[in-house]
Amino acid sequence: MFVIPRSPRLRSESDRASSLRRATASVAATALVAAGLVTFGAGGAFAASAPHVATPASDLQDGRYIVTLADEAAVTYQGGVSGLPATEARPGTQLDARSAPVSEYTDYLEGQQEDVAASVGADIDYSYSLTVNGFSADLTAEQASALTSDRKVLSVEPDRIYHPTSTPAADFLGLTGPDGVWAKTGGQEDAGEGAVIGVIDTGIAPENPSFAGEPLGTAAGDEPYRDGSTIRFDKGDGTQFTGVCQTGEQFTADDCSTKIVGARYFVDGFGKANIGNASTGEYVSPRDGDGHGSHTASTAAGEAGVEATIDGNPLGEISGVAPASKIAAYKVCWSGPDGSVQTDDGCAGADLVAAIEQATEDGVDVINYSIGGGSAETTFSATDAAFLGAASAGIFVSASAGNSGPGASTLDNASPWITTVGASTVAGNFEATAKLGDGQQFAGSSITVTEPVSGAFVTAASVAVAGAVTPALCGPGVLDPAKTAGKIVLCERGTFDRVAKSAEVERAGGIGMVLVNPTPNSIDADTHSVPTVHLDADVYAAVSAYAATPGATVTLVPDNTTGVSAPTPQVAGFSSRGPVLADGSDILKPDVTAPGVSIIAATNNAEGGEPTFALLSGTSMAAPHVAGLALLYLGEKPKATPAEIKSALMTTAYDTVDADGAKVTDPFTQGAGHVDPRRYLDPGLLYLNDRSDWGAYLVALGYATGVDPVDPSELNLASIAIGTLTGSETVTREVTSTGPGTYTASVQGLAGVRADVSPSTLEFTEAGQTKSFEVAFTRTTATVDEYATGSLTWTSADHVVRSPVAVNPVSIAAPAEVQGTGIDGSVDVTVTPGTTGPIALTAEGLARGVVIPDPKDASSPYTGSGPAKAKATYTVTVPEGQLATRIDLDSADDAADLDLTVTHVADGRTTTYTSATASADESVTIETPDPGAYVVTVDVFSIPAGATTAAYTVTHFDLSTTTDEGAFTVSPNPIDAVQSRPATYTASWSDLEPETAYLGRVAYSGSASTTYVRVESGAIPAPAATAPPVITGTPVAGQTLTASPGTWDQEGLKYSYQWFADGKALPGQTRATYKVSPSVAGKAITVVVTAKPTEGPTGTATSEPVVIKLASTITVSVKPAVLTSAQKAVVTVKVDSAAKAAPTGTVTVKVGADSFEVTLDASGTGRVELPAYAKGRYAVTATYAGDTANAAKTSAPKYLYVSR
Repeated sequence: MFVIPRSPRLRSESDRASSLRRATASVAATALVAAGLVTFGAGGAFAASAPHVATPASDLQDGRYIVTLADEAAVTYQGGVSGLPATEARPGTQLDARSAPVSEYTDYLEGQQEDVAASVGADIDYSYSLTVNGFSADLTAEQASALTSDRKVLSVEPDRIYHPTSTPAADFLGLTGPDGVWAKTGGQEDAGEGAVIGVIDTGIAPENPSFAGEPLGTAAGDEPYRDGSTIRFDKGDGTQFTGVCQTGEQFTADDCSTKIVGARYFVDGFGKANIGNASTGEYVSPRDGDGHGSHTASTAAGEAGVEATIDGNPLGEISGVAPASKIAAYKVCWSGPDGSVQTDDGCAGADLVAAIEQATEDGVDVINYSIGGGSAETTFSATDAAFLGAASAGIFVSASAGNSGPGASTLDNASPWITTVGASTVAGNFEATAKLGDGQQFAGSSITVTEPVSGAFVTAASVAVAGAVTPALCGPGVLDPAKTAGKIVLCERGTFDRVAKSAEVERAGGIGMVLVNPTPNSIDADTHSVPTVHLDADVYAAVSAYAATPGATVTLVPDNTTGVSAPTPQVAGFSSRGPVLADGSDILKPDVTAPGVSIIAATNNAEGGEPTFALLSGTSMAAPHVAGLALLYLGEKPKATPAEIKSALMTTAYDTVDADGAKVTDPFTQGAGHVDPRRYLDPGLLYLNDRSDWGAYLVALGYATGVDPVDPSELNLASIAIGTLTGSETVTREVTSTGPGTYTASVQGLAGVRADVSPSTLEFTEAGQTKSFEVAFTRTTATVDEYATGSLTWTSADHVVRSPVAVNPVSIAAPAEVQGTGIDGSVDVTVTPGTTGPIALTAEGLARGVVIPDPKDASSPYTGSGPAKAKATYTVTVPEGQLATRIDLDSADDAADLDLTVTHVADGRTTTYTSATASADESVTIETPDPGAYVVTVDVFSIPAGATTAAYTVTHFDLSTTTDEGAFTVSPNPIDAVQSRPATYTASWSDLEPETAYLGRVAYSGSASTTYVRVESGAIPAPAATAPPVITGTPVAGQTLTASPGTWDQEGLKYSYQWFADGKALPGQTRATYKVSPSVAGKAITVVVTAKPTEGPTGTATSEPVVIKLASTITVSVKPAVLTSAQKAVVTVKVDSAAKAAPTGTVTVKVGADSFEVTLDASGTGRVELPAYAKGRYAVTATYAGDTANAAKTSAPKYLYVSR
């Protein structure tokens, strides 16, 4: 399959099968910059809260971006824009992309897109409006940043480059023969009739007989025909496909036919400047320059009865699964200029989304997507979002699982609306036998042993040149011709292309090769340079031991002469496995397996060249088998939805087998099992879901609003997965009948977990009835932190409907990693216990990270730098007894695209760890590593426009029980756990070395779960005020104010001061005191205190403001001042200040114990007539309350004398 890590290279499964890796120059949906609105069907809009943010807006760089807007795409638009009716595709129907409402609405969207682009001065490259609403464009960092704050924008994603991934299988699938599926569905010539497959890949070779068709006419009818430059085909579902035969290099309009009804290419994202030319086998046209696209297209829908030959060897007749279906090719993957490598090959994300959009608009029924790579980091990447739109439009999507097996959690294309396919073997597919001189004989794969070949049998190590490194791998130049000539050489699989090994044997004069897998993997019938038999790991020890025996001989003979056939179908060793770690592990993948080992199909040729065929292995080859079965299903049931087809494939699948022929029931290996075309057209019950269900699923992941979320485990799939079972959990499913019947539930497997189904019987009287049931899962004796797997089966008199189940009972659900900062600091960690009782915590570390120095410049702050396509290697030594080793790669420019590989060789075995995500930074963590030397390889896949090199830092951590820097502790410890109730503890550290990275880990008693704690100490922190400075004194002109420095978080600080008036520094006022000048009257005075430590940066703190007022004067007169008790006096007050305007406000006049409020007039004067007083002397004072400009003031007393 095309792999997704980032370098765009056409790559084989493991070491040479077909694999097209998605070269991610930028976009990972994990790099959503701005959250916004994603909309789906009935229920309205879902706003993404961006749980997968990897590139904050402040880190944006110049480059190409995919900008998604908030308005609904046409396929999910339900109305709401004035004058524009709803355009959504109704369940069971396809979007009519050429209808007037769709045309009007997409015009509206394109206008909105143009407005958004114009708002930042950008030019649109691709415009998307059917499956997603958005556009791609070259943006500066400033433009991208501006768009993230635009309310019309959902997300701004850097574009990335992607890469492709890679019997008659028809016999093995039961399609052929008088009782085969083809015969029961109208015959081979009608299989898949009325349906169109869109193949998003490397293009197509139109001359190959697998794609033979009649020239296109111009008259409408049952066959495709031309209407001007448009190719039209009236499909079986009543809608019309409209394609275009895009011309280009070595591709004309006549290369389309009644078989190839559309051919387009998309190169703007990848860039014409980055591809090869005809001399290197690449063409700026739909013509296939690699062979991968032709292979997948012919596997799914190639013509029947095609004679296939390889190197002149006839290999029999081949046929696509749905030979009557039509093919539309969408070329998105490109070979680079250097034909000797695959590192410059790939497919740009912008081109992929454009192709998905175009295929949806054209009206395909099925899309084959043999592209992906690595372990899925999200179930909602940019391409996942586009496929959501395609599936919402009624298009079935078959995608390869990946070629990174047999390790766990290596699968890609994990979205629930995609059917993800693993690869399996096919019985008796191109075999030969190695007969050893001691009588042992072993059958394996071969197409190059056409007659017996006998000779001395030697190990590669025994005939290698002196000083050869890992000679058993038969790498270029390792064999000594003097020792090898005339011999048959035993070579081990790994590191080098399989066919490169036989080329080395031929170079050294060998006459044959036995290729053996050191570990279980596929056995492949490649086109070798010398006669070769490929054997699997189960015979590795026996063959290796014999070949090392002096005088050993071997004869390679055609066919399997052992009398023992390898059990089939076996899941290929390279086939990527689950569980899916992304988004909570609540989606079970793969969905199914299908033939994907040594599949013969069409490949590429130049214009006028001889058609070619190839045997390829990979999940790339498995996916088109499932795509072909979807076409076959649609040929019988043209209105079927993607979910119906997926459910039928899954619930009728059967178990694969292992090398001993025992059944394999592991759903992470086989999904629901191997597809069974003999049963899938009559499944009995269907698990249906559509865009509203998928939207609710996304809401649960954090893409919010508009509909109620559904727990991902509750999504109505034909499988059940619970990623964290903390206690008990109940899930609900609905099934829809395809006919009458009474079904009884049974549960298989799930050791240590009780599964109660209610109701346990379902009765249907006719097709189309829907009933729901619940399954309650409760852990009893199951081992925690290990998946319990099994199946749920509904059985009737005529049908067996089986669903795979996987639940993971956990003692504690804990985050895999948390981040912290600071020389002294802490981070809170929230966990969910799966048991009740104390859970002890063990703090491991911290371990200081060591930056690998630049070997060319020890003074450089970086480990190295290089131009695009450059590679550099470094060696680190891991001591014995480490808990974990981590290698972090940090790019100085987040717009660069780097990959990280760590390799360890021990006992002749090479172990490789790779991190090639969509981010510029990569990381590899190896738990309980073997001691010794590890080779770290940094691959500079791409650099941003305008840059010449990319600098990077490589940091190495060794975490052991003796690494304990920073007084790393956790509290509380133990956790007082209550089952299913979240609990929080704090991880703390202190006194770390500045500007240094540290790694720690927290282990949980009774659980295999751990939480890594990654700490960046950062610079020495500036002092920080824990209480701000305080100004004391009277804030009046002429008075003196005093500042206290406040309190700070460090000792031994020296303080300096700066006084400010209304935010402007007062010149020369740099002491702790300030005599207030009248010029600042009415202004806010603050003081900024600077705290300087003996080492490190300074800190500052600002006081609360005080407002300065002018001093007031107040005079009081009493007239008459002497009087009798029969008389009344008048008190007059006058308030003055330096202000231009007279003071305003009120004055309180106090006479003895009495108070009188006086309001000042415009001159600052106020009067009050006193009442009559009894004989005595009375003190008279006046107190001014002050106003905004003048300070309060109390007068000196005057006296009132009452004589009698």
